[in-house]
Amino acid sequence: MTQDEMRAIILSFPGVEEGTSYGRPAFKVKGKFFTRLRAEDESLVLMEVGPDEREMLMEAEPAIFHITPHYKDYPSVLARIETLHPGSLYGLLERRWRKIAPKAAVKAFQPAKIS
Repeated sequence: MTQDEMRAIILSFPGVEEGTSYGRPAFKVKGKFFTRLRAEDESLVLMEVGPDEREMLMEAEPAIFHITPHYKDYPSVLARIETLHPGSLYGLLERRWRKIAPKAAVKAFQPAKIS
């Protein structure tokens, strides 16, 4: 996936605001962290992924999913955008978006079909 494709998927969620963090693209919903692109390895920080799911993802697809010591104590996983499937990105982001978006936006939300 390219950065442009990544950005289009992220911005397809209602209320997402683009900014920067550490000089790289970062995204928030109503001021709450949604995701960001790491400079170190062109990976997205994806939240709402517990340790068991993270381990399963990293074991099943190590070319995509990984973690660094900084993130190990957070419910998160890192995903390399070059090898990440758009549908997987959308699904992981939707989980986070539903948690941080305003309740009215979540109620009105119609998920996109990403293949």
